[in-house]
Amino acid sequence: MPTKSDSPEGIILNYMNEQNRPLNVQNVADALQKYSIKKGIVQKVLDSLADSGKVSAKEYGKQKIYLARQDQFQISNPQELQELNLNNEKLRSELQTEKASLSSLETELRALESNLTLEQIKEKETKLRLEIKNAEHRLEKLRQGVVLVSVEERQKVQETFVSKLGEWRKRKRMFKELWDLITESLPRDLKEFKEELGIEYDEDVEVNLQDYVNLVPKKLKR
Repeated sequence: MPTKSDSPEGIILNYMNEQNRPLNVQNVADALQKYSIKKGIVQKVLDSLADSGKVSAKEYGKQKIYLARQDQFQISNPQELQELNLNNEKLRSELQTEKASLSSLETELRALESNLTLEQIKEKETKLRLEIKNAEHRLEKLRQGVVLVSVEERQKVQETFVSKLGEWRKRKRMFKELWDLITESLPRDLKEFKEELGIEYDEDVEVNLQDYVNLVPKKLKR
């Protein structure tokens, strides 16, 4: 009578065939804990399977070792084994290459994410200033009573303005930290170095962050 696949006998027999290696009772019981099959049941089932010839069993001292029947498995000839080994080596080599490539890309990505050049900071600052000026212009017209946008759009503009101010503060802080780090031990006149790089502070273009902060309605201030 065939063994049901969902019975303890079926589960244990399938596991033995899948593993196809020497196992003792404890090995099998540990592996099949998710099926709630107790060690005592595993012992009885393995002995029953051995008695019926569905698995092989051999005693080594006080320990009994069980193994799936080998005559049920197709054994490859030497040529097939050689082809399988070659294919396995090829796949292993490709895997190592892919792992190395992935590691290199991850390292490069981390470097790009963590580094920000002075030129990038300058570009972002210029763009941010332009966006803030545009937002200020629209906000000033709204304060004068000119209806340009809906209430919802006005709120969105104000929230964007506040967000950009936050970005401005963040960029100023980032630039200062980076600038201090670069110029900490620089044996040069910092003013000349700044002009050589084409860097302008807010004060150089008569822009004051606090003036823009004062434009924000009190209910939106953070």
